[in-house]
Amino acid sequence: MQVVEVVEAPSVLGLRPSGVQDLPAALLGAGLLGGPGAVRAGRVEAPGYDPGREGGTGVLNSAGIAEYSVRLADAVGEVLDRGSFPVVLGGDCSILLGNLLALRRRGRHGLLFLDGHTDFYQPAAEPLGEAASMELALATGRGPRVLTDLEGRRPLLRDEDVVAFGFRDSEESARAGMQPLPPELHAMDLGRVRTVGAVAAARQAVEWLTADGVAGYWVHLDVDVLDDAVMPAVDYRLPGGLTWPELESVLGAALSDERARGLDVTIFNPRLDPDGTIAGRLTECLRRGLSRRFSQFDGPSGSTSGGPSGGPSGGPSGGS
Repeated sequence: MQVVEVVEAPSVLGLRPSGVQDLPAALLGAGLLGGPGAVRAGRVEAPGYDPGREGGTGVLNSAGIAEYSVRLADAVGEVLDRGSFPVVLGGDCSILLGNLLALRRRGRHGLLFLDGHTDFYQPAAEPLGEAASMELALATGRGPRVLTDLEGRRPLLRDEDVVAFGFRDSEESARAGMQPLPPELHAMDLGRVRTVGAVAAARQAVEWLTADGVAGYWVHLDVDVLDDAVMPAVDYRLPGGLTWPELESVLGAALSDERARGLDVTIFNPRLDPDGTIAGRLTECLRRGLSRRFSQFDGPSGSTSGGPSGGPSGGPSGGS
């Protein structure tokens, strides 16, 4: 049985220290590791946060994000090399770069991008210089070289190997002057997902992501893909979104395919969930989605695992 190994990646270098760095503790405390076969693989600490926008790149903490991405890729790569399935708990969306770098070192891979926003901004159009609004553009090779050419492996993703799924920010991003999504990238906005149906849309996405030449795919989950009415614990709120059952079915369809290589979870802000209710529901959703692939997640979500760590005690870390 394949093991689930959780890597904590509480970086806020692409956003700000608003509370998303508490995501790993909240979901682990809510029982994400309940049941056998799920272990903690360590924690990758981010370098110090600099609130000043860098003149050369126009991006906050670009050098720190580049450094962090390499170290996170090392940690995720160790999980992959053990034959385990990495679940990476952010943090902001810039952690995606490290996860994709781990896969890029191992060949050509795709990305299922579950996000309420397309995050395809160029630095000139992103008002605060936050990489968490640019990570999909950076991953496909658009932006400052320090973030787009990690280890000389630009791009981390080909346009045609990406499915942007469930986004609903088209009008907002157009007003802000965000660069358009390339035609080769598969775009399934919320309206299209609803028209086709969440399960059918997810199956179509997997079909695109498993084309010839693609070794597998990563699943990125920014929780603001959920309806704002059920997921208000995010920093940039936007009306509408997927329901809990829709997200569970999408995760189930995506993760049940053997070519899914890993999952990350980002942007949930526990400070906006003071009683822990949303953390509990998110944990339940993740466990149900993962249960399509791992039988150990079929049980109740209220207990935490005391199993051995899949990596060295404390995991890889850096300065903070």
